[in-house]
Amino acid sequence: MSRRCQITGKGVLTGNNVSHANNKSRRRFLPNLQDASLMSETLGSSVRMRVTARGLRTIEHNGGLDAFLLGTANRKLPTEALVIKRRLQRAQAKKQAAASV
Repeated sequence: MSRRCQITGKGVLTGNNVSHANNKSRRRFLPNLQDASLMSETLGSSVRMRVTARGLRTIEHNGGLDAFLLGTANRKLPTEALVIKRRLQRAQAKKQAAASV
């Protein structure tokens, strides 16, 4: 499984460890990934995702998973988030069709 946030797309960065003697060796900066179950009101179930702590804060700031995904442009979302967004849109369309009949 890749070390990439499924909401923000943040991944591994690289840089140098620099010693006191100014010796440089390569290192990796890993994102703070968390396995989270995020509740979706439209789907009526929880969705398991690997997101960064910053991604969780972003979702909560925007009013939940549904509001965040539906309010964010497709070009700004990773492919994993686009799959869930399409599921949300289909579920919303199905609910609207059932309500109008």
